[in-house]
Order: sequence, then C-alpha cells, then structure tokens
Amino acid sequence: MRTDGTPGDGAHDLRHHGDAEVRDDGSALTDLAVNVRAGTPPAWLRAVIAESLAGLAAYPDGRAARAAVAARHGLPAERVLLTAGAAEAFVLLARALKVRRPVVVHPQFTEPEAALRDAGHTVGRVLLRPSDGFRLDPALVPEDADLVVIGNPTNPTSVLHPAAAIASLARPGRTLVVDEAFMDAVPREREALAGRTDVPGLVVLRSLTKTWGLAGLRVGYVLASPETIAELERAQPLWPVSTPALVAARACVSPRALAEAAHAAHQVAADRAHLVAGLRELGPDGVFVVEPAEGPFVLLWLPRAAAVRRRLRSLGFAVRRGDTFPGLDEEWLRLAVRDRATVDRFLQTLDRAMT
Repeated sequence: MRTDGTPGDGAHDLRHHGDAEVRDDGSALTDLAVNVRAGTPPAWLRAVIAESLAGLAAYPDGRAARAAVAARHGLPAERVLLTAGAAEAFVLLARALKVRRPVVVHPQFTEPEAALRDAGHTVGRVLLRPSDGFRLDPALVPEDADLVVIGNPTNPTSVLHPAAAIASLARPGRTLVVDEAFMDAVPREREALAGRTDVPGLVVLRSLTKTWGLAGLRVGYVLASPETIAELERAQPLWPVSTPALVAARACVSPRALAEAAHAAHQVAADRAHLVAGLRELGPDGVFVVEPAEGPFVLLWLPRAAAVRRRLRSLGFAVRRGDTFPGLDEEWLRLAVRDRATVDRFLQTLDRAMT
C-alpha cells in the first residue's frame, strides 16, 4: 500500500462511470454496470414528482426539503445543504474549501479526485490493497492532509469501514469527507456517520439516486457544520436544485420511504448473498470476490476480465470495468446486485464467457 502526491498518472479515466457501459445500446443489455436499484423509482414516488410539475412556474424553494432532511438525521437545518446530486457536492468542496494537501482513499468513486484536480489541486492518494481486503488503516493517511475523502460503503469494493476507524481520521484543521451514497442500502445503516456532530471537520454526503432510481433528477445533500455549509452554499448558483428534485428529496426521507428503503436494504443483502455464493461456485481458481460485501454491488477479480467483459456484452450483459479506479487494473469487474432470476441468468452466462 502506498501514498503519492501526484495529480494522477493518466492511467485511469476518472470520468468513466457505469452509465457509459450502457449508454449506446443499453436497451439490448441486462444492466449490472449501474448501481441504481432496479425497478425504481416506485410508482408512488413517480406520482409525487409528477404532481410537482404544476408548480414549475415558481422558482424552487428548498426550505421544506431542507428541514425534512435535517429532521431525518436529527440535525438543525443549518447543517444541511441540498445539491444536484452528490457529484455537485464534490465540485463545491473542491472549489469552496481552502485546502493545501487533499488526499483521496482509493479505490473509490473517482469524481472527488476529478473535481479536486479540475479545481487545480494536487491530490494525494492512499491506495488500499486487495491483500488487506481493501480495508482502511488510518495510519496510512498522511498527518498533514487537510482534506481526506473516503467512501463508506466504498464504491467499487463494497467494503463497509467501521465508523470508529473513519472518525479516527479527524484532526484539528482537517476536513473529513465521507461519501455515504450507498449507506441507505446497508441494513440499519451500520457504521453511518450521518447525523454525528461530535466529529470535528466531518462532512457527510448522501445521494437519493441509488436506492430511489433518481439519477436523471439529480438530488443529494451534504451534512456538515453550519460554517462549512455556508461556505459551500456561497459557491452554489442560485436555485441549484429543481422543484421536482426538492419534492422528491422531501418524499424520500418520509417515514413511509425510510421503511421502504429499510426493506429494500434487507432484500439487497439477500440477493447479494445469492450472487456471491454463485460466484464462489465458479471455482476458487476462477473468481476472487471481495468479501464481506456490504453495498448493492460486488467487486471481483478474474483472469482475462477485459475479454470476459466484452464476451458478456456480446451475450447480453453489461458489467462495470474496474481499470478506471486507481488501485485496480483490467482484471477487476464490478457487478450491481440484481434479483435472483437475473443473477442466475448472469451466472450461467458468466460461466460461458469464462470458457
């Protein structure tokens, strides 16, 4: 495991994401590349969003949605900022905060590093290794890092780091950014830091895209100290979140929605266990799965993975390549968790593609 202070070696396309795997002919493919829960948004949420269209003549007013998100996490509204997806939050952090040595813990979602680099920062990397199960050792983060970014559970490794280990990264003068975009897919949201106010410099990002299937609507939020929220808000354009997205945010933190998300998290866990068990049956020499997986996706290593991915595509399945994530190479693939029938079809197809 190593750290480096380079802005990137050019070996990884930080702007490649799962949607690129299905962008052109996705209708002909079964999608295991994008980490949005299948079958979403649910009908009741679509109806709520559709009803909001009657109010499009007015400028967006985010106060009710902000208060609802704050209440969901037991926080005052001044600790919440609504954003056009978590991706906007990374850009705001990169542009608004005055930092000297930002560090990103990889492998993880690449937009934080891309946003920091675009804002002119030199970005240090902490690369976690498969031999360690891609688990965090806080001692690897440089003491002089004044911005640290980590995902939990981490995309693409599906590792859920202990909240205590992440919180131990907090230091005076350091901003600790935890991307919890997939935390609501973890039963009981174990190891969540959202809602904590006792960790200095803590910034938590949440997305409503994944569990609720709202990638096209762009809605997420930031939880942080009032001072940090004010800095980020000053960097936002006016009315950054649309009225339909604000209505969706409010709906997705309602008691009904939280109960549905909790049920979905348990279903994802069961479907993921079925997927992992099937991958193990392909043989110990054929596939290595990063375990225990805790997100709505799994990361696996297999020989000739790039060729297997192309073969899978020709057989009707899209999966996410791993070589665009720092710390991984073309022998890695990420698979979104799907229902058992889809998983069974995929496993049969993967067996064919590997031969």
